[in-house]
Amino acid sequence: MKSADADKRLLSSLQNALNILKSFTVESPLKGITDLSRELGLGKSTVHRLVTTLANEGFLVKDKETQKYRLGYALLSLSGVMTNTLDLYNESLPIVQNLVDKVNETAHVCILDGPMVLYLLKVECRQLVRFLTYAGRRNPLHATSSGKVLLAHQDQVFIDDYMKHHLKKYTDYTITDPVRLSEILDAVRQRGYAVTREEMVEGVHSIAAPIRDYTGKVIAALTVVGPKQRFNPARMEYLLPHVIETAQEISMQMGYPAQIPETEMPLEHA
Repeated sequence: MKSADADKRLLSSLQNALNILKSFTVESPLKGITDLSRELGLGKSTVHRLVTTLANEGFLVKDKETQKYRLGYALLSLSGVMTNTLDLYNESLPIVQNLVDKVNETAHVCILDGPMVLYLLKVECRQLVRFLTYAGRRNPLHATSSGKVLLAHQDQVFIDDYMKHHLKKYTDYTITDPVRLSEILDAVRQRGYAVTREEMVEGVHSIAAPIRDYTGKVIAALTVVGPKQRFNPARMEYLLPHVIETAQEISMQMGYPAQIPETEMPLEHA
């Protein structure tokens, strides 16, 4: 029994330590003991012990001016190992760079991460108006074009559970009606792409298309994003075939025998 109790305590400490690391974001890069204690619902002594251990191992660094903590370079080292061994990342990067060079809009490759879409890769455009996105950012599935693509290709159990628990409203344009969202997901599967218009952030539009592996399974989504002033109907009509073709090019690199469409496809609100 003592061994089992010790194992439970160890697992609990490990989970709490991971939750501490995951709590840091670009928007909130510095956190103190009190901040973490309040946010995670843990005692200050527990947080202090875990933070000290993480700092000793290089996963956290204490800021001398604020006396708060930020993520350490040990995580950057692990990130480098991960991205260099991810076929999807490596195969996508030069192809997405070519797309961005061609259309001069910011592009991302996104993957499913539980009930969220995770930005695996970002290539920034040269436009003056840009967006606060970054590799590692998570966004809701139903309010993003990449998320719709990924959600549309999950099994019905996953989709039903998502609609039951995660249809949060972010703007006046966010689709939170399960019936309407189901119709849109059907359209995404049929057309092979998704769009959003101000559903996650007001004034932001995006287009996404699926990336498949050698079995035909949708493993990621390619998306381009921009301000609605620039992403007018004509501009989105222009971007659509480029997004689809680029996603299919990445799919071919992943082993899928994709067929590049010879004609332009009409842009629908999906």
